[in-house]
Amino acid sequence: MERWTREQPDETAVKAADGNLTYAALTARTARYAAALTRAGVGPDTPVGLLLGRSRESVPALLAVWSLGGTAVPLDPGHPVERLGGILRDAGAAVLVATTVPAGLETGGIGLLTPREVRRGAPGALAVSPPAPDGCAYLIYTSGTTGRPKGVEVTYRGLDTFVTALQGLGLPAGGLGLNAVSPAFDGWLWCTLLYLVHGQGVALTDLSLDGLRQAAAEGREPLPAGLRTVSLTPSLLAAHGAGLDSAEVVVVAGEACPAALAERFAHGRRLLNVYGPTEVTIAATWADSRRGDDVTAIGRPLPGYRAYVLDEELRPVAAGAEGELYLGGPAVARGYRGRPGLTASRFLPDPFQGGGTRMYRTGDVVVRRDSGELEYRGRRDDQVKIRGHRIELGEVERIAAELPEVVAAACCPLASGQSLGLAVVAAPGAADPAGLATRVVERCRKQLPEAAVPGTVRVLDRIPTLTTGKADRAALARALAEPEHGDGPDTAAGASPSERTVMTVWADVLATEVPGPEADFFELGGHSLAAARAVSELRRATGLRVGLGALLARPTVADVAAEIDRLAAERGGAATGAAGAAEGA
Repeated sequence: MERWTREQPDETAVKAADGNLTYAALTARTARYAAALTRAGVGPDTPVGLLLGRSRESVPALLAVWSLGGTAVPLDPGHPVERLGGILRDAGAAVLVATTVPAGLETGGIGLLTPREVRRGAPGALAVSPPAPDGCAYLIYTSGTTGRPKGVEVTYRGLDTFVTALQGLGLPAGGLGLNAVSPAFDGWLWCTLLYLVHGQGVALTDLSLDGLRQAAAEGREPLPAGLRTVSLTPSLLAAHGAGLDSAEVVVVAGEACPAALAERFAHGRRLLNVYGPTEVTIAATWADSRRGDDVTAIGRPLPGYRAYVLDEELRPVAAGAEGELYLGGPAVARGYRGRPGLTASRFLPDPFQGGGTRMYRTGDVVVRRDSGELEYRGRRDDQVKIRGHRIELGEVERIAAELPEVVAAACCPLASGQSLGLAVVAAPGAADPAGLATRVVERCRKQLPEAAVPGTVRVLDRIPTLTTGKADRAALARALAEPEHGDGPDTAAGASPSERTVMTVWADVLATEVPGPEADFFELGGHSLAAARAVSELRRATGLRVGLGALLARPTVADVAAEIDRLAAERGGAATGAAGAAEGA
């Protein structure tokens, strides 16, 4: 950052909805935060909660914590207050930096610092104290099987290893890079550091449902113009790719990258596929189209990282054989905060390096190709990825089962891969079993991030099981995909051509039965990514520029169909639905 402040002080370093910061301004603002945090008693290993959302203040506040050797605890204001409070308590936060404190968030004993106070404080020169290598640079909380998020303690040694590896990626300097990740996840750190290391501006963007609604209300596109580098999950890239023509470098992470998507975005630009768990400092392997890698694979280790493909006896397997991926090197985290047993089970002595080094057991099944590239094959446990977020199915199940009227719960990814399905069994004599599904969803929304809230909840007589007695998640997914009431009336009977088009698209995008005219997209389990996909499919089916704002503002089948009819009338024709649009093409 010091280098870019000298070389391009007036170039944009941070672009956000509440304003921009140049590199010179970012350095000055970081110094102000460091001075304010010092006055608040922050020093090495002091946990500092950062509840600043996607504001421009989020970047200097983070850098200031690191300049003091403190421990950053990034939080998302959009997460439930119960989750935020639990994380602050578990982290032992001494200070919370927040624009506002959400209603109901208990902060007893935690010092509060606001950006306004920081700006009013005395300025000072930024003096970075070299932190202890084994000090905790940040805590990221991931889904836990106990129903309680677990905090991953990442060291300054790991952070230094990661930043050094980033410098070798060779991105072009200048321009804007997209950061659309929740600030509570380490993907936010990936984007922020990737762009700052290369002298680009961090474009903080909100592609959540609230962010899309805000953009629609303001009459602007969700994505900023002129992006030079983009980092998204493959799902988000597929949904928002039409607005990324200016991007020279596209990075995908968080999910498997389909071959068709890789082919589409590798053409004429550089495509990187990055893989890595939080426990090994953000990223560990990468595939790069510039060096001829297969970007549907997760590639090779970053400089300073080591990757082992091992059997159950921790012996290397032959090339082409499946094994579990273990990651080693100085970027391996300290472990899980306050969870020594869990830490010992996942962070093991590295038998290939010795000297007290450790390796992390990822739980991912991979194959090492003859070329040396790693190919992802699946998981050994019940952890899944939904829209790029790590989710332990057991966490969702335990939260649902905490309701006294629930005697059993089982969770699985739905066919779309973009949301979860949950089945519960009601206790005998439970009051209002018909409303149980709604109460389960409400409870999940109070404790889980959006991606972990089930899109479909059903009350079943029993949970399908395997011969081992464990939940049969494949059978459960099939059961949840079936119409809830069997062969009911034809919901499309009497519907207009436009309504039939909307019904068909929604059923496909949401992997559900054909909805009726009054069905609400979001009550059917829709989310921000699904909304973007639905609009894209409606545009393709009708040949009309159906706006995302129309779906967000009035999300029923009938309302969206009326908008299609209005657009068709303006164009001088009639909306004919998917079949007619195809014939007209």
